[in-house]
Amino acid sequence: MTSIRIDKVTLNIGTGAPGERLENAKALLEKLSGSKAVVTKAHTRNPTFKIRKGDDIGTKVTLRKARALDVLKRCLEAIDNSLSQRSFDSTGNVSFGVKEYIDVPGIKYDPKIGMMGFDVCVTLSKPGIRIQRRRVEQTRVPKIQRVSKQEAIEYLKTIGATLKEEEVAQ
Repeated sequence: MTSIRIDKVTLNIGTGAPGERLENAKALLEKLSGSKAVVTKAHTRNPTFKIRKGDDIGTKVTLRKARALDVLKRCLEAIDNSLSQRSFDSTGNVSFGVKEYIDVPGIKYDPKIGMMGFDVCVTLSKPGIRIQRRRVEQTRVPKIQRVSKQEAIEYLKTIGATLKEEEVAQ
């Protein structure tokens, strides 16, 4: 019950506005993952960026099980299998960005899409975490059932990721 697994991998592109760029982002995510991408909407208004509540501002695709692991390995190769300590949060989730999609192995440049980057968010969990999320009889999860930052780092090392040595700011 303490083995770690990949719950989901989410690929995300934020465009900030609807239109051709959003459609290209959606096509890119579908090409990368082989799954259908969904459009994300603004939850709040932001007059500085001329965004109203409900505007289409991005696209995402969520992957699970074997497909999630396959896409994660390819995305890690795009960043040379190296992650920063800052990419991990305290609950074992990992996020990193890929600057250009052509860095991902097996993906060729498409002039219609242009150059675009995307974010990868990995959610790790242990068996039994469902008791915290279910509707009926929700229960608190003991600390041993949560994924810590160190456990997440060790798990991703088994996949093939390495940790970057970061300079200490003085």
